[in-house]
Amino acid sequence: MRIGNLEDLDRSPKNEHSEKPEIALRPSESERQKQYKKWKNWWYYHKWYVLCGVILFGIAVSVIGNALGLWRKSPDFQIAYIGKTELPQDTVAALEQAFSSIAYDFNEDGEVIVQINQYIDGIQNSDAEIAYFEYASEISLIGDISNCDSYFFLMDDPKQFQQEFQLLASADGSCPDLADYSVEDKIILWSDCPLLSKQELGTYSTIISGESVTGYNQDLLSDFYLGRRCFFTDDITDYAEQCSKLWDDLYNRF
Repeated sequence: MRIGNLEDLDRSPKNEHSEKPEIALRPSESERQKQYKKWKNWWYYHKWYVLCGVILFGIAVSVIGNALGLWRKSPDFQIAYIGKTELPQDTVAALEQAFSSIAYDFNEDGEVIVQINQYIDGIQNSDAEIAYFEYASEISLIGDISNCDSYFFLMDDPKQFQQEFQLLASADGSCPDLADYSVEDKIILWSDCPLLSKQELGTYSTIISGESVTGYNQDLLSDFYLGRRCFFTDDITDYAEQCSKLWDDLYNRF
């Protein structure tokens, strides 16, 4: 049976794809010019929208970063102020200066940074707005204590604080007994501590009941008490050992 010969092979149809001309993949010069003009025209009418969008995005990133503390160095230690009235910002700056001058760089980032956290623990107020602020402040203080943020406490009424939280450490750093709500040997009066009371801390200016009030920061701080916290669990404050040494320096010169 004949299945074909060479002549049949010669007459067989060839691969159609092999005879097709190669299709150019690159756009022509005229097409590139059209695309360039199109994008140029789009940029001409939309560039300010793009630039404004970039600026707004940068501002949003900056605000969120500052709120979360992403762009700030971490403090070497924190101090919780618990009082019936908020401290003036001049006094807060003076406090940070006072402790920065006697501390050292705990986290070795090249700078001594002290952070003051203010918590208002006043008496019950009939004003709804003030009462809400005090309640929010108390919740924030509980969060500070739970997270072990602040190692030191600056208080105008340490007895009330110890009655509420029983958190002030004894002279050796240990936690008080369950029945011990005393503050003896647990606190330092600001005016009795030479390392703090002898510093030049300048003046403050604030508004109280619509009137401008000025005074000396040392006078304002003289009746406050400083204490340190104890730890009932294994969770402790960052750089607790260094903070303990700083407390010893303050307490031994008390």
